[in-house]
Amino acid sequence: MVPLLLQLAVLGAGLAAAALILISFVAFITAAEVPHHRHEEEKFFLSATGRKEALPSIRDPPTKQLSVVVPSYNEENRLPVMLDEALGYLEERQKRDPTFTYEVIVVDDGSKDQTSKGIFSSRGEKILMADADGATKFPDIEKLEKGLNDLQPWPDQMAIACGSRAHLEKESIAQRSYFRTLLMYGFHFLVWFLCVKGIRDTQCGFKLLTREAASRTFSSLHVERWAFDVELLYIAQFFKIPIAEIAVNWTEIEGSKLVPFWSWLQMGKDLLFIRLRYLTGAWRLEQTRKVN
Repeated sequence: MVPLLLQLAVLGAGLAAAALILISFVAFITAAEVPHHRHEEEKFFLSATGRKEALPSIRDPPTKQLSVVVPSYNEENRLPVMLDEALGYLEERQKRDPTFTYEVIVVDDGSKDQTSKGIFSSRGEKILMADADGATKFPDIEKLEKGLNDLQPWPDQMAIACGSRAHLEKESIAQRSYFRTLLMYGFHFLVWFLCVKGIRDTQCGFKLLTREAASRTFSSLHVERWAFDVELLYIAQFFKIPIAEIAVNWTEIEGSKLVPFWSWLQMGKDLLFIRLRYLTGAWRLEQTRKVN
């Protein structure tokens, strides 16, 4: 009986190893290069007078204090409410401080990398990623700004503050089905085990980055689906960019585009492939330092 169990254990281990090798091979050969987030025709726009002018670039010196990037494809129902709150806050802040300058970039071109396109056209010293559903209260940006400042001194002027819903986890578990709770815990384990340590909520769409941190991380980003936040933080930790996780006010907004089972399955596959592609060298990060 014991030899049979041992043989089965060896067979199982061999099959698991073979499956991992096969998955690693598939991940390697299907790995894409860093996508060009701005095609040549997307680097220009027609002005009100019909002149072709260059769009701003993340490589240019900043001319605003804050850029707000809102990916908004298929969000025509939820976007207006979010923009009303955001613009109301920003306008009131500018009244209190006339030196405060900002821009709001709404990207709605149907592509998977809307956030990246907005980031690469930003003019702000700091860049806020914000979801179009308005689930996070916009004034909580002040919490992120404080969290960012608390990380100083910033290495190479790079730092990230992530909005977090981790403090609401117990409440959300009480409202979710056992199946969705199991999926949530499974996803959190995979994030911790494969990619990102020390960040409890990687998926909150409310993140504030310094201009330099945004340029460094998004220039190396490959994933364009829901799991891109995980790769973003994986890259940030590789470059030793300091990250603060800040509790924010968050409310469930109807109209989510996520289909729980299939979306979580896709994200789980993306997490595994992120790890395997960096491990196998299909994707590489160059540890370079800025030279003044």
